[in-house]
Amino acid sequence: MTSMLSAFSQWFVNPRRNPLARIHMLTISSRLRKFGLRYDDLYDPYFDLDIKEALARLPQEVVDARIQRLKRAMDLSMKHQYLTDDLQALQTPFKSYLSDMLALVKKEAAERQALGALPIYERTLP
Repeated sequence: MTSMLSAFSQWFVNPRRNPLARIHMLTISSRLRKFGLRYDDLYDPYFDLDIKEALARLPQEVVDARIQRLKRAMDLSMKHQYLTDDLQALQTPFKSYLSDMLALVKKEAAERQALGALPIYERTLP
């Protein structure tokens, strides 16, 4: 039963196999392109401290580019405008810069918990 549920969940979220997931991915992609954002920019470091730790470990130029994209998106949103079509064509909304580091941070936290060590930071939400 669990394998069937696992197979269904993998099919359900895979945009190559499920047409509804493909439509959802294309919709998200077009909305992110309008503001020049990447999907990883939507993660909130104040909500999940693993994301905050992963961002702290990234090179400074990657973090600066993220901040610049977020500022540009807020500016465009306040002006009720979108990027021009030629700039939208250059955007790569699903090019990930955070997932590898986030996976490493989560792996280290799981290892720390398995060994019974204290966490580096408290897991409290603001």
